[in-house]
Amino acid sequence: MIAVQGYEGKRVAVLGLGRSGLASCAALAAGGAEVLAWDEGLEARTAAEAAGLPLHDLTRVDWSHVAGLIVSPGIPHLYPAPNGVIAAALAAGVPVDNDIGLFFRSFATARNMAFDQPPKVVAVTGSNGKSTTTALIHHILTQAGRPVQMAGNIGRGVLSIDPPGEGEVVVLELSSYQTDLARALTPDIAVFTNLSPDHLDRHGGLGGYFAAKRRLFAEGGPDRAIIGVDEAEGRYLAGQLAQAPEDARVIRISSGSRLAGPGWNVFARKGHLAETRKGRQVASFDLRPLKGLPGAHNHQNACAAYAVARSLGLAPRMIADALESFTGLPHRSQLVAEAGGVRYINDSKATNVESAAQALQAFDRIRWIAGGLGKDGGINALAPHLGHVTKAYLIGHSARDFALQLGTTPHEICDTMERAVSAAMAEATEGETVLLAPAAASFDQYPDFEKRGDAFVAAVLAGLGHE
Repeated sequence: MIAVQGYEGKRVAVLGLGRSGLASCAALAAGGAEVLAWDEGLEARTAAEAAGLPLHDLTRVDWSHVAGLIVSPGIPHLYPAPNGVIAAALAAGVPVDNDIGLFFRSFATARNMAFDQPPKVVAVTGSNGKSTTTALIHHILTQAGRPVQMAGNIGRGVLSIDPPGEGEVVVLELSSYQTDLARALTPDIAVFTNLSPDHLDRHGGLGGYFAAKRRLFAEGGPDRAIIGVDEAEGRYLAGQLAQAPEDARVIRISSGSRLAGPGWNVFARKGHLAETRKGRQVASFDLRPLKGLPGAHNHQNACAAYAVARSLGLAPRMIADALESFTGLPHRSQLVAEAGGVRYINDSKATNVESAAQALQAFDRIRWIAGGLGKDGGINALAPHLGHVTKAYLIGHSARDFALQLGTTPHEICDTMERAVSAAMAEATEGETVLLAPAAASFDQYPDFEKRGDAFVAAVLAGLGHE
């Protein structure tokens, strides 16, 4: 546990008692704070009380005696409207923070700075690929024998990790909800993967969403910034951070474009990763055989992870060897099985059209399972990417709406995951891929995308006789 610094003997309120909220309560208490814990949900309050955590109704608190309010990521603090407790705290002049801010304000302790090689923090943000990039960095460092912990939006809560030791690296996945509110953001290395529209209601539009991501770089001033430049926002951010074209504190990454110039570049083109510095190529290797990283979007993730590892002093060959043993994350282009020349891929995390488009471009001859609780616009934006789809099998609430948007693409309304998998398996032939990439939320049939992905995996294994 990371004991929170700066609140000893002070009263600190915590709103939201999920994973990050409970960890914040424990870490604040370990740092000597008096914690006022609250959740607006009865189930969460009951669980907290059962765990022995005293509760204080923050709708009735006297804010004049509170030093700070710590908020869980899912609670809106500005758009579309601030939560009532947060609004009251702000009106009383009480600082509002989150667990990420607490982590960074408490990380640079005298103990950590006394090491010959102080521990470092790598923070990864962006719209797509954050989880895979974070896990890939963790995997590469583990394979290289470097001490490393992974936390944030993946793995453990940031305040739940062990105090890092000599030369250790902490790799954090950070969402826009987390970077938007954190009062301290000081990573040693920061990564921006890409940007596509998401969570726009929470950030007041695309500009606010980008601004939330940009805070990781503007507020913290990382020693090294690794920036995906395939979108205008990434190119703008890299240009803001670099002092000159050859400034090696900024590493530009791309999937699909050859990057030139005197700076430090890492890019993937036609399935090959290349690193250039001062206009010269210093390393190159083939990404296409890597089963755990299929498709251009995963090649971008590989570029980002490679750039981080190089920044931490690892040799190119060592990184390439580690990439070969990476098997991917559950529900993110996860290879579930391969039988009879047919691959079964679980990309349940593809909950929007941008993620689904990446999955559809990663494979040829696809039996596509899609549907769920569709988002605004449905799947109209996927029309340019349907050329690889042999047939679509539609499930969930939006199955019929999606069917109307598929044009001439063969499709079948299956309603349930089990029927969709059964139909796709019966019709799939050698060389094809049965792909779950829903392009929709899961909440019509499942509590989250993980449970939806688990249902796909179970149906595939049952169909293959591996129950």
